Amino acid sequence: MSLACRPDCGACCTAPSISSSIPGMPDGKPAGVRCVQLDDGNRCRIFGQPERPSVCSSLQPDLDMCGTTRMHAMTFLTQLEYLTVAH
Repeated sequence: MSLACRPDCGACCTAPSISSSIPGMPDGKPAGVRCVQLDDGNRCRIFGQPERPSVCSSLQPDLDMCGTTRMHAMTFLTQLEYLTVAH
């Protein structure tokens, strides 16, 4: 079953770090920092564009990740970030 992005969420564009270049963020972004490509409605301005990082394109909405609230998604993605970063 396919899950659509929740309006006004943007958790996947805020919680994880992105090491590849993003237009407006040439060095990527650290975890917990809002991507400059999020608009006021927390939608990606470069969705479907070639300049969108492949890591962003590979992250797909999923009930386990997104849950039913933005807080669930932020918590899940923050924990995933912690577990996947070398300590």
